Amino acid sequence: MQTKSLLSLLALASVPLASASNGKGSGKSCSHKGLDWYAKKAGLKYFGAATDSPGQRERAGLESAYPKYDEIMWKSGEFGQTTPTNGQKWLFTEPTQGTFNFTEGDIVASLAHQHHKLLRCHALVWHSQLAPWVEAGNWTKDELRAIIVSHITNVMTHYKGQCYAWDVVNEAFNEDGTYRESVFSTVLGGDEFIQLAFETASKLDPKAKLYYNDYNLESPSVKTEAVRKLVRQLQSKKIKIDGVGFQAHLTAESRPTLDEHVAAIEGFAELGVEVALTELDVRLEMPGNATNLAQQKEAYKNAVGACVQVDGCIGVTIWDFYDPFSWVPAVFPGEGAALLWFDDFSRHPAYEGVVEALTNKTQGHHGKGPRGVKRWVA
Repeated sequence: MQTKSLLSLLALASVPLASASNGKGSGKSCSHKGLDWYAKKAGLKYFGAATDSPGQRERAGLESAYPKYDEIMWKSGEFGQTTPTNGQKWLFTEPTQGTFNFTEGDIVASLAHQHHKLLRCHALVWHSQLAPWVEAGNWTKDELRAIIVSHITNVMTHYKGQCYAWDVVNEAFNEDGTYRESVFSTVLGGDEFIQLAFETASKLDPKAKLYYNDYNLESPSVKTEAVRKLVRQLQSKKIKIDGVGFQAHLTAESRPTLDEHVAAIEGFAELGVEVALTELDVRLEMPGNATNLAQQKEAYKNAVGACVQVDGCIGVTIWDFYDPFSWVPAVFPGEGAALLWFDDFSRHPAYEGVVEALTNKTQGHHGKGPRGVKRWVA
């Protein structure tokens, strides 16, 4: 569906755009302070958006949109944090064994520094977007251990002092709680490669928070329990783990409830680790309509609202903010419009759902306000 058609549905959904007072493509209204401001007022550390280097974005063929995109990303006050969407992954940082290339990741890291944005770094060990040479090798255990240590050492040393947090290991579990099959788990076993990754990372940048990151952790499940077990294992061995990232790639039509989100976050907070929503987006079955745009708003509101309500949840990152740069349509044919800004830079109704969650317009868990703070009015 064209953006114009989607926008015509907003009135049917009875949800005004926050940017309506400034017209099409507006980044602010006269009273609007930006999502990061609202998040910090609500007790979070940041509200952010992942972004890619211009070279990565060129695949979308929307170079004319870059000035407006960059204005919102870096200068509007909407975001206080960012994550390089692709540039720090193994495929880009060590494309051939022992040869490191930080060009892509450095572009986003440099912009984050220039514009005073907190930088979450992503991801050191992951089975996907892995350099082909890693998967192609017939490695012994000692060889693969050395490869993991070398990769983490070189990448973390290059970015030392720049990263608030690192996603040290990404997506190591299946939905049934077993370890995902990968070159790492096949050669070393899940316990060993994860422990090695965290042990190595802990020696290289003591100030960086070290995270395990995965999807489908947003409500209690067998997978969630497996990750809780992992956290306890690392803690029992005195191996540093500071946080668990909930990727929060959600669907509008089938979304966790507020209480499910809260229960999942609390399950990790009680173990003494922080939680962050690290890759939040909510995809729609296309074409979008008034019903699923309203469902999307509710999904965003639940996820962000739960983070606000549990002390252990420290921040929210959406996985880019502009629909044309979303990963969703390429991976989930027939689905899309997963972010908070449409193609013409007007905002989804879900934007207002996020603002409502951050400003206490939704009832807190068990009737409490977020983090025990006094309710306030924006």
